Amino acid sequence: MKLLWVCIGGAIGSGARFLVTTWSLSRYGSAFPYGTLAVNVVGSFLLALLFQLSRSATWLGPTLQVALGAGFLGGFTTYSTFNLELVQYVHNGQPRLAALYGTATLVGCLCAGFVGMHLGRLPGSR
Repeated sequence: MKLLWVCIGGAIGSGARFLVTTWSLSRYGSAFPYGTLAVNVVGSFLLALLFQLSRSATWLGPTLQVALGAGFLGGFTTYSTFNLELVQYVHNGQPRLAALYGTATLVGCLCAGFVGMHLGRLPGSR
């Protein structure tokens, strides 16, 4: 049942991301990814808030937590989970682990992106 709620939340979150990005493009143009920046910042705030509330708010049961966190916010932004994990490392007094995780994520994702683009340009890959 939780999987169904994650899927529903993810669909709504993805739709919300699309709407924010589309609005941003029509309002500000495509010179800078304002829509992506907006969903990542808002999503990071909301996931951290949800995480903190889930520790004490009795009305926020496990199914709602997963539907909002992994579902809606997972569909709304892919950055929010990374941000929360990094913030938790710092909050828990592990700044070196936070730096390692942040650097590994940035470098690893950039390298993977470049390799993916390169492979997609090879003859016969289209």
